[in-house]
Amino acid sequence: MASTFFTWLRSPKAREYFFSTHFWGPVANWGLPLAALADLKKDEEVISGTMTTALACYSLVFMRFAWKVQPRNYLLFACHATNATAQIVQDVRFVKYWHFGGREDKLAAHPGLAEEGKVTQAIKAAADASKTQA
Repeated sequence: MASTFFTWLRSPKAREYFFSTHFWGPVANWGLPLAALADLKKDEEVISGTMTTALACYSLVFMRFAWKVQPRNYLLFACHATNATAQIVQDVRFVKYWHFGGREDKLAAHPGLAEEGKVTQAIKAAADASKTQA
């Protein structure tokens, strides 16, 4: 098995693959899922439900594309499968926090966070106001 791989690796087909967009596109795209995985450790207060849902949908669409394109682009598929999974996990965290009592539980457990939440709400309100003015 390993000798077959190394034989292929020295072949012109391998060079053609490694110098193509079929390889470098997905490699460059891995920034999205890596950032999404890093964001899983952040506080739920800063999750954007709209953007997270959009990124999950984007990755689901491109998973299908990577599967349908010929030859199949497994590297692109894996990249978007990772991103879609991370974004869906973020969406679940967002919904639990904002709609199923997660925020209230957190504030009850740590009363000092209530002031921080008010600051975050003020920032969001200012951002919403600037959007409506634009």
